[in-house]
Amino acid sequence: MIESPLILLVDDFEDTRTMYSRMLSFQGFRVIEAADGEAAVELAQTALPDLVVMDLGLPKIDGWEATRRLKADVRTHDIPILALTGYTRDESVRRAKAAGCDALFTKPCSPDTLVAKIREMLTSRAIS
Repeated sequence: MIESPLILLVDDFEDTRTMYSRMLSFQGFRVIEAADGEAAVELAQTALPDLVVMDLGLPKIDGWEATRRLKADVRTHDIPILALTGYTRDESVRRAKAAGCDALFTKPCSPDTLVAKIREMLTSRAIS
């Protein structure tokens, strides 16, 4: 039996994590959660998820720095990172790409759009 993809969902707001976690689980993904950037890096390094959905405005270390750390680590550098953030200014988008985010959506993001992008990113990774 093939396991469904594992998604690491990182957001400091519990309600947001709960909403997206339930939606992703309903779509057949396995989901693990982190509430800050430091926990996200540690969890990614141990669980090795198939994809990370990363908020950028996080406590302890922000999502930009967490992404840089994941992309610099040989264990996690190939894991796709989808930034899901309320930051919409061009500078924030540039910083996200420079940090290593593979894609960026602004919140609120429709569940269908998010799931479609996650599936697209996972398919691209499998083909590569």
